[in-house]
Amino acid sequence: MKRNTLILALVALAALLLSSCDDFLDITPTGKVIAKTGEEYRALLTNEYKYFSKDRYLTTVRTDEMLMDKKKTSSTDLDAYLDLWRWKDENPSPTTSYFMWRNYYHTIYIANYVIEHRDEITHATRDEVNQLVGESYMLRAYSHFLLVSLFADPYTHCQPAATRGVPMQLEADVNAMPASSSVETVYQQVLSDVAEAEKLLTVEKWEEGKNYRFNKISAQALRARTYLYMGEWEKALTAAKAVMEAHGELEDMNTSKTLPNSYKSVESIVALEKFSSNLFTVINLPNPDFINLYRTGDQRRTKFFKRVTSSTYDLSKGGDDEFSCSFRSAEAYLTAAECAARLGNTADAIDYLKPLLQKRLNADAFTTASDLMADMTQEELTQEILDERARELAFEGHRWYDLRRTTQPALTRTYDDETFTLTPEKYTMRFPTEAVESNPEIERWEGGSASLK
Repeated sequence: MKRNTLILALVALAALLLSSCDDFLDITPTGKVIAKTGEEYRALLTNEYKYFSKDRYLTTVRTDEMLMDKKKTSSTDLDAYLDLWRWKDENPSPTTSYFMWRNYYHTIYIANYVIEHRDEITHATRDEVNQLVGESYMLRAYSHFLLVSLFADPYTHCQPAATRGVPMQLEADVNAMPASSSVETVYQQVLSDVAEAEKLLTVEKWEEGKNYRFNKISAQALRARTYLYMGEWEKALTAAKAVMEAHGELEDMNTSKTLPNSYKSVESIVALEKFSSNLFTVINLPNPDFINLYRTGDQRRTKFFKRVTSSTYDLSKGGDDEFSCSFRSAEAYLTAAECAARLGNTADAIDYLKPLLQKRLNADAFTTASDLMADMTQEELTQEILDERARELAFEGHRWYDLRRTTQPALTRTYDDETFTLTPEKYTMRFPTEAVESNPEIERWEGGSASLK
């Protein structure tokens, strides 16, 4: 009898990822991890942070931010990424890179284990235990959030309560075979986990080098992003304002040499997801049409990109571990501005955006931008804020999710005289073939639900 690939993955990855860790970590025949002390549980979570998926950056390959050119891209990279770039999701090349379904569920499994064994953790203060459990809730929430954002229809383009989401794993049980829950149920579970995490997290801010870990403000940051993707403008605005109040620092690109997506930046809230050097070599073909979104006097045009020739650029925002970024303060300003604009509060939207623009544009460009925004209609201002999200968060893994939750534009690409089009259904990734073959019920969802925990 076939077993769900998800379950097999949990056991296999547990053995693979933990076998190289300290001696106190081991896997029992049922797939459970042996850990007792706070230090051991911290090591367990550190390992999950280390191997957390880089899928948010991988989505860049499917956006309008970059090109794929066989004259400039190695054959190995073409084998791995070409079909992703041209949205060839049916029968892609077997060498095509894929989104890390298994890794997410492994992280969720470990998070569940920590949550379930919270009362058994020894040699740790109550605050230390609460922090570990709070981080586990955040890891579970964020993993489910990324899964539903990749493999289910966008909340804003479906009937969430009647649309298939993804399987939710809410217990550390390797024998469980969870069916998919609705999109709405998954989002509500994410928000429930964030609320639980918020009660437990004790660390306001991790020191540099440990800021890959979730902290107290990260709960509001994930809440703001979740509500934004749901189109819940008032709730997203409230959470974004809380982030701005608690962590409103912005890198001044008129004077600073540190890019805002660096883990060393004053903007960093959580620096979990790494822009791997291997993926950077692929993404490092910025689309000149995308770069034209930047106006004269925008410091990001010259600091995010390096001109190579009159029509080609290199990307300066990645390439080594310094560029690790999951949440940063600029996103909160953009979320607040977008939500205010969509609610019709255009003056407030401009006020939320101006502090960011002051740190990104030279004096003349800032004056020009302020004058332009003052004369915009609500629709024009909303589009300008979306363009500003594209400029500010370029190549950080946001663009794909912004396209899919908003207008889902029909992008086109030509490769070897063949034209490919990104249509609305391709904004949702297919479940991995091996997962569907092992458990067809996860795809043939007919309205089942799961209770919150």
